[in-house]
Amino acid sequence: MAKPDESLTAGWVQFAGHNGETIDGYLARPTGSGPYPGVVLIHEAFGLVRHTKEQAVRFAAAGYICLAPDLYTREAFVREGQVDFSDPAQARAVMQAMGGMPDARAIGDLDGAAAVIRQTAHHNGKTGVIGHCSGGRHTLLFACNSKNVHAAVDCYGGRIIVDDPAQLTPNMPVQVIDMVSQLNCPLLGLFGAEDQNPAPAHTAHLEEALKKNGKTFDLKTYDGAGHAFFADYRPSYRQAAAVDAWERTFAWFERYLR
Repeated sequence: MAKPDESLTAGWVQFAGHNGETIDGYLARPTGSGPYPGVVLIHEAFGLVRHTKEQAVRFAAAGYICLAPDLYTREAFVREGQVDFSDPAQARAVMQAMGGMPDARAIGDLDGAAAVIRQTAHHNGKTGVIGHCSGGRHTLLFACNSKNVHAAVDCYGGRIIVDDPAQLTPNMPVQVIDMVSQLNCPLLGLFGAEDQNPAPAHTAHLEEALKKNGKTFDLKTYDGAGHAFFADYRPSYRQAAAVDAWERTFAWFERYLR
């Protein structure tokens, strides 16, 4: 890995997302002359919380221009500190917001984020995407529906496979697994053996689809880890798995984005 600049800047920005609508995002970037690759960082189901912003800063400190778009911008109630996830009613409201987010809108917002990175000074022309939980699903969705991604990292993305077709909706009309033939970049997948969504059987199905379509990929499943093992602010955190997964993530982006 190239030695990163020690100085960086980070803060909230606004930019044009789907259909030109203004959405919020958190941009962290080195202040040197680069050139630097970019990373679109997609938050988990709980929204763009402090943990996600800390991840953006970590990417910037490693020499990446990182933008984390707030895909819940239009759902103004989903803001850090405004939702008590220990309250089942509030947690359900956020999950409903996530489920009601149209895939087309998410793709448009993520393409808008990639455009911001391309227009940022000292960008090297290559951009990766990484997401956790629902953001893992959005990572694969985006990488299968955009020409603006050069490498992707799916961290335990749930609902890539829908066991019951009745779960498909006008907002999510197609299983992401059925889009794998359109995948436009190398994919790294990071999963927990004890996860139920995606379960190991779903991961195996994803591997089969990637092989069948001749895609470049690497999938790693961690024993003793379940869902959200990256999330160091939650009981689900598994240090050994998270440390190894961070190393694999940076190695993947170094290989395909530098």
